[in-house]
Amino acid sequence: MSLCFFVAVMLLPSCAVNYSFTGTNINYELTKTFSVENFFNDSGGGPANMEQRFTEALKEFYQRNTNLELIRTNGDLQFSGAIKQYAITPQATVSTTDPNLPDRAGQMRLTIGIEVEYINTVNEEENVKRTFSFWKDYDPRNTSILQVENVLIQEIFENIIQDIFTATVANW
Repeated sequence: MSLCFFVAVMLLPSCAVNYSFTGTNINYELTKTFSVENFFNDSGGGPANMEQRFTEALKEFYQRNTNLELIRTNGDLQFSGAIKQYAITPQATVSTTDPNLPDRAGQMRLTIGIEVEYINTVNEEENVKRTFSFWKDYDPRNTSILQVENVLIQEIFENIIQDIFTATVANW
């Protein structure tokens, strides 16, 4: 039994598709580069640098989790898109004991939606164009959106980028 396992482990590196602990199944013999166009903020909301923060975070994630080289344009894998949604909405109301005061929001939700176009020039069947979104709640009774916005955006971006990664190079 252990001899079979040893032989199987020794043969794995010769496979054309490389699997890693990050879950990618990129064929590094054919796919060597990726490029990310600057994302735009078409949502009408959020901080002024939000699209730049997302673009850089996406680049950094793929650099950390793949062996692909980042190039300016025309990579083997290409990413482009726009932030389409930035919404702050009430999720739960809190009743006041004073009948003269209106109910107020007990939870607020920040939702961000990003439309991504992914082009795989090596395997066009893997091309994807879809919107990825995620949300985070915060308590407006203790804090304002300005106090938590940067942290919430970072956490939302991390989740969206993980979803993009899964939909593109992890193929789960």
